[in-house]
Amino acid sequence: MNVRIISRNENNLKFMLENSSVAFTNALRRIILAEVPTMAIDEVIIIENTSALFDEILAHRLGLIPLKTDLDNYTLPEECDCKGAGCTKCQLTFTLEREAEEEGVIVYSRELKSQDPLVIPVSDKIPIVRLARGQRIVLEAYASLGQGKSHAKYQPVSTCAYKYKPIVRLEGDKCEACGDCVEICPKGILDLKNKSIMIKDVFNCSLCKACEEECEFDAIHVDSDDTSFIFNIESTGSLTPEEIVVKAVDILSKKVKELQSLLVSET
Repeated sequence: MNVRIISRNENNLKFMLENSSVAFTNALRRIILAEVPTMAIDEVIIIENTSALFDEILAHRLGLIPLKTDLDNYTLPEECDCKGAGCTKCQLTFTLEREAEEEGVIVYSRELKSQDPLVIPVSDKIPIVRLARGQRIVLEAYASLGQGKSHAKYQPVSTCAYKYKPIVRLEGDKCEACGDCVEICPKGILDLKNKSIMIKDVFNCSLCKACEEECEFDAIHVDSDDTSFIFNIESTGSLTPEEIVVKAVDILSKKVKELQSLLVSET
């Protein structure tokens, strides 16, 4: 199996898996969605809340704020020595205290004070609640690692998908360079230059075959490679895309080794 990076930035990663299979690729996708752990607020103690939001809604909004995650220093509560009782190895505390004195204010995620400077909200501009004059909130929130299979707030990605590698073939002897395929392509991967059709970005092809159906001269053919896959990941910011993939591969490897040991013990 070969891995080739197509593009990457702070929160996005697009790469190609070559000489792979649907089974492996989909297993990787499902592990990213369901088992790569991230940090999220899981318990909130409301000390005072005179805002327009009910305590339950306020707690729900806090739980959905993505937090930067430190996988090296924290462990899942169920795997911790404290057995989920809540210690510094599996839990940390946030505090929030704000009052609107003269006029209404919006409380943002930057006002959450973290016990650990490495675990903070991904963005400091996430609105939590609007306070009218005289309203006040005081609370403590406890964050811990969790997995997407228990709650969507723990999923490390907002996008995690793959597709077959597109193959677009042009037969120059049949092509009349009419440009119909260029106009019909929803992804804009085709271009008409110097009276000939050019392929600009084949990886962006959605395999809709609109261009193939539009061509009257049977000059363009769209197919896919069922052994190569283009994987696209968009991180919520809790972990980098590279960390997400590496952790997912590590989890998958452990599952395979566990299955292998079980099969050996049964024989």
